[in-house]
Amino acid sequence: MQTYYYLVASKRFLREEENLDEVLAERVRNYHEQEKEIDFWFIDRPAFLDAPEFASVKAKVPQPATAIISTNKQFITWLKLRLEFVAIGEFQAPSTTIPDPIAALTTV
Repeated sequence: MQTYYYLVASKRFLREEENLDEVLAERVRNYHEQEKEIDFWFIDRPAFLDAPEFASVKAKVPQPATAIISTNKQFITWLKLRLEFVAIGEFQAPSTTIPDPIAALTTV
């Protein structure tokens, strides 16, 4: 199992109001220059929110939700300090209730 750290908010907030695409694209560019493996993903309608243990988080976040997940806790903490109106936390996956959140993803 892998530990993932997440930041979740409404899709409208993260995609339109904050427009994190530019911030994440810059981080991707930086990772490529340093030959570092990408350790974060932008996920629309994250499946982990459907797990029973996330019912209270899902109830607080306007739907549809979008999440940024990472294996780097410091990155998620940095994003939280930059943004308001988001929830953060962590989970392990895959598990019996949470599928692997990046199994079908290839890029940010």
